[in-house]
Amino acid sequence: MTSIDPGLISSLHILAGKAEKAAIVTHMHPDGDAIGSSTGLMRYLKASGKQAVTVLHDRYPESLAFLAEGDTDSIIVHEENPEAAAEAVNSADLLFCLDMNTFSRAEKMSRILEECKCPKVLIDHHLNPDTGKFSLIFSEVEVSSTSELLYHILMNMPDIAGDASKLPRKCAEALLAGMTTDTNNFSNSVYPSTFMMASQLLAAGIDRDAVVAALYTNYRENRFRLMGELLSENMAITEDGVAYMIIDKALARKYDIKEGETEGFVNMPLGIGCVRMSLLLKEEDDRFRVSIRSKKGISANKFSAVYFHGGGHELAAGGRLMKGEDLPCGTAEEASHYVKEKLKEFFSGGASR
Repeated sequence: MTSIDPGLISSLHILAGKAEKAAIVTHMHPDGDAIGSSTGLMRYLKASGKQAVTVLHDRYPESLAFLAEGDTDSIIVHEENPEAAAEAVNSADLLFCLDMNTFSRAEKMSRILEECKCPKVLIDHHLNPDTGKFSLIFSEVEVSSTSELLYHILMNMPDIAGDASKLPRKCAEALLAGMTTDTNNFSNSVYPSTFMMASQLLAAGIDRDAVVAALYTNYRENRFRLMGELLSENMAITEDGVAYMIIDKALARKYDIKEGETEGFVNMPLGIGCVRMSLLLKEEDDRFRVSIRSKKGISANKFSAVYFHGGGHELAAGGRLMKGEDLPCGTAEEASHYVKEKLKEFFSGGASR
């Protein structure tokens, strides 16, 4: 990533210094980077003497609950208590939006964020930020994660002054966890600055082994049973070298799958030599949530933007298929047909790059 503009750091220092109560929001269905960055910032602000709350659209996965330990009273979930979530945002005198390039990524909370009158700070690593909505913008795409970008921002703040040991310990652990999940444990989207962050945190005494163990060795058996069925019976590979898997409601019920337990599944088919792109579709009430990963030379971002109302990064993107719109009947079979048809269009039209 490029160096951070000292003028932006100075502006953030002034805004944070004036603020007494901050609210931190992130995108719906929060993943490791969203939870890591938001809880990390919340702990930094609290250690600086500020009141700070994290306001989530919906509940974080159980596999990431360790990142919220000790601060659950400062985390408000909109789907569980919309009045409290709205009050937390409206009463704040500084709003941080993390790991989301537009308010729409917070879906049901988007209007609350639009109408909030306090200064708004964007910290994000996705393409095409909605720059007109924010008072201060930290936007960098050549960085592994929002957690890494936030780490470098905090390292430039006057009270930290480049010394990672001055970061609150739980803040540092959360940022390391967020970066680790968004790089799939250093297997993608890794930059020199990413290794610098990891090295500095290790030197500061952060136990990376404990963070990795908490992230990757505490899943339920159900996750692995589902993984086996997906790979052995569900995965299809097209003649264009695209693998796709669909988890409908019946399959999710069969294995009692909870939010977050399919994290990382979309990456697995990329281990097959002939596979150039991988899709995972997961059925929800009104849509199929779509995750896309690709190898260099194939644009997951473009495929998502053109066919799935989404976007993201060049090799990692997400989107959705809406029932009653993209899929008139809303079935898994219809979703499978849609994917195959759009893949033919995507590759035959030369739009894949």
